[in-house]
Amino acid sequence: NVSYRYEGANHNTLQNINLKINPGEHIAIVGLNGAGKTTLVKLLCGLIDPTEGQIFYDGIDIRKISQKKLRDAIGYVPQKAVLFSGDIRSNIKYADDGISDDVMIKAAEIAQATESVEEKEKKYESHISQGGSNVSGGQKQRLAIARAIAKEPKIYLFDDSFSALDMKTDRQLRQNLKESIEDATVIMVAQRISTVLDADRILVVDDGQIVGNGTHRELLDTCPLYREIAEIQLGKEAL
Repeated sequence: NVSYRYEGANHNTLQNINLKINPGEHIAIVGLNGAGKTTLVKLLCGLIDPTEGQIFYDGIDIRKISQKKLRDAIGYVPQKAVLFSGDIRSNIKYADDGISDDVMIKAAEIAQATESVEEKEKKYESHISQGGSNVSGGQKQRLAIARAIAKEPKIYLFDDSFSALDMKTDRQLRQNLKESIEDATVIMVAQRISTVLDADRILVVDDGQIVGNGTHRELLDTCPLYREIAEIQLGKEAL
């Protein structure tokens, strides 16, 4: 029964959200711009607290869990990928300097970042400017995803983190994730229906509420908004 209202707003951004996500599930979140998808993700990783209601992680209210424990459990890639001044190595190993080079390289492979890294003269020692201003949007997203994977967290939260990737890279990256992260829970906000077709469940958010909850095929029959978005993006013939 979670609701959230931003300070100074005269109405809730999210209203009466009830949701259970099981360990190991791959959950996708879709909806129109401004529906509340990013707010929901921020609530799930404890960046903001609910105005009403509670969020539980393994049965414990996340407000009673230490920030460190919560952060260690979650690999979060925000909508706007952030890189830090340093090199590629320090960016991928940002969560923990103790991450081995083997894990770092494997994370880059899964995130489809290896090719762009290997093209650089200094490879993983290549310089990264503050904010990642010296790499492309797609490279920035792939390195931010590699950083989350290198943490080997229990939960992955991707907030529209694949938007700057071409369709082929997007598809391969999702396949790599599925094959490599084993029992981890994945929660992925996406604009492209093609990105979420193989999710265990898709949540459709509209005007701060969950208006659809099911597989792609189920939602085509039960959720008019989802069908409308799918028809626009994929075409009626494809459906």
